Amino acid sequence: MRHSLNYSMIIGTLGIFLMSACSKSDLVTPDQPKGDLNETARVAGNVTAAATTPVGTVIYTSNGYKVTITNKDATFDDAVRQKFVDIFFSVYPQLVTKFNTGAVKAVTFVIDPAYSGVAATSGTTITYSSAWFHSHPQDVDVVTHEIMHVVQAYTGGAPGWLTEGIADYVRYKYGVNNGPAGWSLPNWSSSQSYTDAYRVTARFLAWLELHVRTSIVTDLNTALRNKTYTANTWVSLTTKTVDQLWADYSANPAL
Repeated sequence: MRHSLNYSMIIGTLGIFLMSACSKSDLVTPDQPKGDLNETARVAGNVTAAATTPVGTVIYTSNGYKVTITNKDATFDDAVRQKFVDIFFSVYPQLVTKFNTGAVKAVTFVIDPAYSGVAATSGTTITYSSAWFHSHPQDVDVVTHEIMHVVQAYTGGAPGWLTEGIADYVRYKYGVNNGPAGWSLPNWSSSQSYTDAYRVTARFLAWLELHVRTSIVTDLNTALRNKTYTANTWVSLTTKTVDQLWADYSANPAL
């Protein structure tokens, strides 16, 4: 998915910072010093994008939002890095508006070849496994899932299964590349439970949104952020316990 977004970009290398207007096809400006910026080629006074993302830190800003990308992998695909940037600026503001208008506007992405998971969010910093994206370059909506964790900003007491279920629900609703990535919600099966988290819980939430309460996810998110969530929250919102709702879903799980 391509966007006509423009960003203000700061590239840091060897202590030198350069501010420039930057479109999504630009890595550096013609007068950017060389070094660990992969010796990008110059054509007719312009710079063509390198195949890999430079090692170092790049800061992008747009409409009051900022994403800082620290890349530690000299072989990281620049097209994937660009999709990370595009998803942040196209999806993150939507999530802030929908789920938490007080969420931070500045987020840090770290691309780390030493990280053995897929991705993890701590506060406002998201670490991505570069190895995962080498082998799964289409799976860029991992970003969509993780930036929702920044928006959630739950401060304690939130069930992990529901936290992850909401984040995967958001990937389902706001993801830009789920199809090519081969990512989808699973069909219901009798072996599942709403506490399975991730896609299983996300599908349950999508079903509840369609059949029970259209605002169920935003309402649950608000309760979790406000630390008012309890088992009785489901009853307050739907007149049924979560177990009763799961039984209803299991009886007719079609979306």
